[in-house]
Amino acid sequence: MDHPASISLDYSPLDRQAAALGCEIARYKPLAPHTTFKIGGPADRLVTVGSEEQLSGILSVLGELGLPMLILGRGSDLLVRDKGFRGAVIRLGGAFESASLLEDGVTLRAGAGMSLAAACMFLRDRGLCGMEFAWGIPGSIGGAVYMNAGAYGGEMKDVVARVRHMDIDGTPGEYGGEDLGFGYRRSAYAGSGKVITWAHIRAAHGSKEEIAARMNELMTRRKEKQPYDSPSAGSTFKRPKTGYAAALIEKCGLKGRRVGGAQVSEKHSGFIINTGGASCQDVLALMEIVQETVLRQTGIELEPEVRVVGEA
Repeated sequence: MDHPASISLDYSPLDRQAAALGCEIARYKPLAPHTTFKIGGPADRLVTVGSEEQLSGILSVLGELGLPMLILGRGSDLLVRDKGFRGAVIRLGGAFESASLLEDGVTLRAGAGMSLAAACMFLRDRGLCGMEFAWGIPGSIGGAVYMNAGAYGGEMKDVVARVRHMDIDGTPGEYGGEDLGFGYRRSAYAGSGKVITWAHIRAAHGSKEEIAARMNELMTRRKEKQPYDSPSAGSTFKRPKTGYAAALIEKCGLKGRRVGGAQVSEKHSGFIINTGGASCQDVLALMEIVQETVLRQTGIELEPEVRVVGEA
């Protein structure tokens, strides 16, 4: 069954291409289970690709058809609107969830669909350090590169050497060095239309025990200070030029503020959480209240860190 709003979009060439390439494809698939917020309506098509050949073939037909496209990693830092996504959502699976070491023995080649947790464990188990800061960030390698994810003094820009990508027509390419355009919660890939496929991550030899201890320490700190067990998209707002978003929100008396099932976390004001059954509209309304209140009381404008996608 197709979404009524999708009748004007012809997905038959995409369906045929996916079948020919052996890709898993689902119609009118709810996206809420695929996001850390557990919020989001259906996608007209959810396509899982497991190789560069499959990805190239799917991108080519999407480009020819001019269909809207969304790359879905682990669904963190993402808020999908209640009516869902009119277009094709691509999930990177298969080979894109794997990793290996290059010949130098200290550079990780990780697929964009691999979780940060899996990458951290891969390095830890081989006595390689450098990515401990990412332990506990609920995202994928591709998503982390895309937004230069970071925590506890570390960012992806500190460890990423090169990144492979694919253009919308299926042509492969890569960036390295300054071409990666890393900044605070951004990279050259933001809004570029290019799909990140692989990343080369620099590591260094270390003690397995010390690496594990550091990861455990950071996870303990994360669980103590953040609503780690509640569905959210991570930090809701970017760090402003002056002060910290969480401190400003708490100062304005917004800790615990609710709209429907959405709530400013009582544990960490920088997070808006889904207390159960929250809609995208609940979250957006609460974000607006927070932004307007903080601006009125402090003169500081908070910019969302969470990406909002889908049909309004």
